[in-house]
Amino acid sequence: MERRRIDDYEPGPVPSPRAVDKFGFVKQEQTGSPEGAIKSRMTLKEWSKSVSTLLINLYNFLFAVDINIFREERRVRKWRKMIGVGGSDWKHYVRRRPQVVKRRVRKGIPDCLRGLVWQLISGSRDLLLMNPGVYERHGPGQRSLYNVLKAYSVYDRDVGYVQGMGFLAGLLLLYMSEEDAFWLMVALLKGAVHAPMEGLYQVGLPLVQQYLFQFDHLVREHLPKLGEHFTKEMINPSMYASQWFITVFSYSFPFHLALRIWDVFLFEGVKIVFKVGLALLKYCHDDLVKLPFEKLIHALRNFPEHAMDPDTLLPMAYSIKVSRRLEELKHEYERKNEKSVQSVESNGKELQ
Repeated sequence: MERRRIDDYEPGPVPSPRAVDKFGFVKQEQTGSPEGAIKSRMTLKEWSKSVSTLLINLYNFLFAVDINIFREERRVRKWRKMIGVGGSDWKHYVRRRPQVVKRRVRKGIPDCLRGLVWQLISGSRDLLLMNPGVYERHGPGQRSLYNVLKAYSVYDRDVGYVQGMGFLAGLLLLYMSEEDAFWLMVALLKGAVHAPMEGLYQVGLPLVQQYLFQFDHLVREHLPKLGEHFTKEMINPSMYASQWFITVFSYSFPFHLALRIWDVFLFEGVKIVFKVGLALLKYCHDDLVKLPFEKLIHALRNFPEHAMDPDTLLPMAYSIKVSRRLEELKHEYERKNEKSVQSVESNGKELQ
């Protein structure tokens, strides 16, 4: 068969480009029928509607951003007025309007003022002023965490250094200098404002044992069905809650939630740890009561993200009343320990 040259082929018909309108959209083919005209007009109408919706959403977003910025600036101004220059008005304001301070702390301290306010509500600022020159640096700036922990271990040799203390110091150093962080740790562990916390880190962790005893009873009283399930699956608070108390939720909780908890913790004391723990269990109650041992342990150490929303979790925690019951359980724990000590001493004398 004779070969034909490429040039001998005639090009086929080239499809005409489809017409577009001034916006770049492909025009509908005109069929000449009324249906085609209506379809074309509807397409343009739908496009106009989508653009209008987009512009409205953009306006609403920008408006919401402006409102949030305005609210935050107003909130910061209120806090600055409340604390005064360098904290000069703080004590006066707390004495005069304690409920206002409590409400504002629970809503969250402005991040730009958090370091200063933490020092004021913990009493550490007073300790620093009364003990000039006590804190000494032990290395270059990049070793700030080591410096603070080393300084505390020298300051309080009975406690020294325990691993959980690093989480506390690390969080404090995000908002203040080494010296300020050191004195805030002293205020917490020695009890400048609230009950001393040093028992969390002493040999045998005596305060941790007390807190776990109290929390176990609170779970059974506030969440009886879950408490019964824990008993059935042989779950006790030491398996999941020890780190809550030792690090005040700074170990594994989301940072934004940990900060809000610390705001309240420094102002109101350790009871917020119990409240948040109970609120978490209450929030996840219906899921937890269905889980067997292995999955239950995992769930108690890995709460879902939606359970960690401070605007949902903290109001739930604030609604739980524990102060009076904590005091009663503390006395019960102390009596129980006294009996145990007496029993051990009595057995020791008999063996002699």
